[in-house]
Amino acid sequence: MSMNKLSRERAATLTGAFAGKRIVVLGDVMLDEFIWGRVRRISPEAPVPVVEVDRQTLALGGAGNVTSNLVALGAAPTPIGVVGNDSDAERLRAAFHDVGVNTDGLVIDADRPTTIKTRVIAHSQQVVRADRESRAAINAEIEERLLNIFRGELDAADAVVVSDYGKGLLTPGLLSGALTAARERGLTVCLDPKMRNFVHYQPVTVITPNNQEAAEAAGIAIEDEQSLTEAGRKLLASIECRAVLVTRGEEGMTLFTEDGVTHIPTVAREVYDVTGAGDTVIATLALAIASGASLEEAAVLANHAAGVVVAKVGTASVTREELLATI
Repeated sequence: MSMNKLSRERAATLTGAFAGKRIVVLGDVMLDEFIWGRVRRISPEAPVPVVEVDRQTLALGGAGNVTSNLVALGAAPTPIGVVGNDSDAERLRAAFHDVGVNTDGLVIDADRPTTIKTRVIAHSQQVVRADRESRAAINAEIEERLLNIFRGELDAADAVVVSDYGKGLLTPGLLSGALTAARERGLTVCLDPKMRNFVHYQPVTVITPNNQEAAEAAGIAIEDEQSLTEAGRKLLASIECRAVLVTRGEEGMTLFTEDGVTHIPTVAREVYDVTGAGDTVIATLALAIASGASLEEAAVLANHAAGVVVAKVGTASVTREELLATI
């Protein structure tokens, strides 16, 4: 069955309810740094282009981009994660404060750097990307601190997003403690996975792997609709969740629930940049469910939101007005 029809009236009601929803975002926060410039010559030192820098921009990345997307949609997110004891942590906090987000949930781990991805872009082409990060698992003390902060935020929360970028934050212990605590309070939890083995990603409401992650986790090569259906059903049965939403780029999305399989065709007119589209999807999904949407309605709204951001260059987000205009 296909569902891509959502009345404008219903969409207006749901997006109207986005305002002020409190969403806890547990995940790998990072800084996206963009260095923009031009290339006019090759370096005399090595066969590489010399980029003459025009400007530098910063954006919140990873779970930070999920947070940015929630802010743009009118929600009140609280990020929980780790940063290093360094100047990049200051820049990251400042970027959160610029969008009106409290950073008390960011714990300093002096043993690791703040995750930063620096992209050098010349003539709209990425020349190189430099990553500064540690993927080592956080220690037990940091884990305990994060879990206490997370539990403390749940009473006021409307939903939870867990955003795994594989940077060592989401240990099995932290996942187990956090997901169990959220389930005990009956909160919707939307989780964007990174690990191949989904066993630690439960209990959750919805898990949102992309095509490749779904194929790897299910151990099934996804080549057509039949193998996609097989993989999605296998994942749905393998962990305690209400739904699996497989995001499939230009193919749209497919939602697997106990009731069946729903294909949601893409709405993107032009695709310039898929960077961060998954962050937009999970932000919209969690917000829609917290606002009373069914799983299908939430997936359709998330699909529309993704269609807006892929038409923008760089880490982007979508406003309620932009989202509503596509329906």
